Amino acid sequence: MDIGVVLQATPPAARVIDLAKRAETYGFSHVWTFDSHILWEEPYVIYSQILAETRNVVVGPMVTNPATRDWTVTASTYATLNEMYGNRTVCGIGRGDSAVRVTNGKPTTLATMRESIDVIRELGNGRSVEYNGSTITLPWASKSELEVWGAGYGPKALKLIGETCDGFILQLADLSITEWMINAVRTAASDAGRNPDDITMCIAAPAYVGPESDIAYMRDQCRWFGGMVGNHVADIVARYGDSAPVPQALTDYIKGRQEYDYNEHGQSGNTHTTFVPDEIVDRFCILGPVEAQLEKLEALRALGVDQFAIYLQHDGKDHTLQQYGEHIIPALTEQELAKR
Repeated sequence: MDIGVVLQATPPAARVIDLAKRAETYGFSHVWTFDSHILWEEPYVIYSQILAETRNVVVGPMVTNPATRDWTVTASTYATLNEMYGNRTVCGIGRGDSAVRVTNGKPTTLATMRESIDVIRELGNGRSVEYNGSTITLPWASKSELEVWGAGYGPKALKLIGETCDGFILQLADLSITEWMINAVRTAASDAGRNPDDITMCIAAPAYVGPESDIAYMRDQCRWFGGMVGNHVADIVARYGDSAPVPQALTDYIKGRQEYDYNEHGQSGNTHTTFVPDEIVDRFCILGPVEAQLEKLEALRALGVDQFAIYLQHDGKDHTLQQYGEHIIPALTEQELAKR
């Protein structure tokens, strides 16, 4: 199992770049960032510097969307980064959340998301694509390689991801929900004639390493995440009602949700996520000592998870990176004995 990290592009950018460099030193495989150009700094500029100062990590947004950027510009940006630094980018994409809502926009339709995936991936891999009535190509990008990973929760989004995407991003670490979602993506892939094993399964959620005696504090540091997930769940409930065709565990907890302030999006200690119960924080996140982290990670791996990406939006950033690098990542890596 790969371990990635998800950072906010919060100024100063130098701090984001430093965390990315440290993550590579500790053996993390991916460095992701939020992509919300008004709330935080522009991620693609920061990616260029991260790639310049590292050798191995793959960078990408968790997640971009089809609404705030022209798809051809997005593809050209990835292809340019790949040409400059080797093929070390991945495009995580969804319908849109904070980046569109803070401008009073709405998430795109799934049909638009499907079209954008095709355009971005084909151009980002140096291939031709039909766009606005023309066949276009990035003629200088023949060596570029780009995977597109889709993020979503609803049944139609999962079907789209299984039919079209190279990877699936699920933003929560609840075991029962993860199993249901992965199975839905794999079924859609199989029904579309694809090999489900070709889809990389990525779970993204906060992780906070600390003693059991501090569990209440760690919960409060990560409670924001249940509020963020609740935004997407609320969209599903609005569309399908209380009988939404997703696990009931995903919809029950948002009944106390009243409003959401994007000025506090992704921040620990925010004021609008008190409706998120402790049980949900424990289920959606990975909190506790190294042993508890490994136990849940092994359970996720058994469900077919290929990468766990840590949302590092809490006050234990440095300690959690260190604990993962020195204890958890080595324990997850199977090594042959030098001598038997």
